[in-house]
Amino acid sequence: MHITRHGSGGRATVAALASQVHPVFMLPPLAAAGFGAVLAGEFSLAVAGVHLAAMFAAVYTAHVKDGYVDFHVRGEDDDHPLTAAGCRLVVRAASVAFFACVAALWWLAGPGAAALAVPAWLVAYHHAPQLDTNPVTTTTGYPFGIAVALVGGYYAQAQSLAVRPVAFAGVLLVLLSGVKVVDDAQDYDYDRSIDKRSVAVVLGKPGARRLAYGLMAAAMGCVVALAALAVFPPSAVAAVAAFAVVARFAARAEPTTATMLLVRGCYVFLAVLVAAVWFRPLA
Repeated sequence: MHITRHGSGGRATVAALASQVHPVFMLPPLAAAGFGAVLAGEFSLAVAGVHLAAMFAAVYTAHVKDGYVDFHVRGEDDDHPLTAAGCRLVVRAASVAFFACVAALWWLAGPGAAALAVPAWLVAYHHAPQLDTNPVTTTTGYPFGIAVALVGGYYAQAQSLAVRPVAFAGVLLVLLSGVKVVDDAQDYDYDRSIDKRSVAVVLGKPGARRLAYGLMAAAMGCVVALAALAVFPPSAVAAVAAFAVVARFAARAEPTTATMLLVRGCYVFLAVLVAAVWFRPLA
């Protein structure tokens, strides 16, 4: 079976498969999974590695299936490196890899760790075409996957849940949902032309912008409140300050630049949270 649309042979195949690894969107779920493991305190590198591999396979599944739907089914994209048959084959292979990791998690960390990994794949596989046309699920799908990755990373190490990882996951869910609203606004004209109900299409650009920054502000407020309640370490407030600086510049930019700034601001936000938990400089 020929799976590539451009070129042939091993090099073309590897290049086509590698093109479906999108670091900007791949890193946050993996970082969140690692953060969950860090929150557990002492952790097993083997368990963390298997959980990270599961999250990678889930996000890779989403990328390939999304590209397949957008190019081969909807005709939205101008190009795709994989044939339709190649996309289906790669989605199956990535899914098999995911469930192999789930089986390994069951063996290493118990059925709870395996069960908490599965929602990430369900969201990834069904993002397109089932979830990406509804304003709620198209906005919260990716952030929910990141929240699940964090909680699952913690549970795989601790074999239990606690308030702190669930609270961090909730903050990321709200924050990233706000960022996703800004991201989707980039496609406002096209989405409106095909009756795709993104938040920007439903609320209009001004309304979507107010909702997006309202969600981000709510997430920042939650961090401050949870730090005051000693759920988060006091130094976690530094993450709020760091993200607020980025958000201030993003608020003045058009959607494409704003998205770029906010995504990178989320990296900084998560990095400061990791440092706050790991080093506890003000504890």
